[in-house]
Amino acid sequence: MYAVIKTGGKQYQVAVGETHDFEKIEGNRGDAVTFDQVLMVRDDDSIRLGAPLVEGATVTGTIVEQTKGPKITVFKMKRRKGYRRKIGHRQPLTRMKITDIAG
Repeated sequence: MYAVIKTGGKQYQVAVGETHDFEKIEGNRGDAVTFDQVLMVRDDDSIRLGAPLVEGATVTGTIVEQTKGPKITVFKMKRRKGYRRKIGHRQPLTRMKITDIAG
């Protein structure tokens, strides 16, 4: 059984027991989070598609840790002017373990 959920402006295919990195979700380690925006649920023998969301379907997970993604280097430069700017960025992420798919 798996589901497709929408969180942080992105869509993720999740199954029970899997660990995923999502855009930052407020909470502490061990907190339970429920996702209501479920786009699709697939059982062993049936598929339920939402229009756009599946009614009554929820996905629950627990926060494993608050982490950061890989470092991205942004370099800006204007030629012949001596303007150079180098910036690093690490996107905050939340690592979650999916515990239940209901509906």
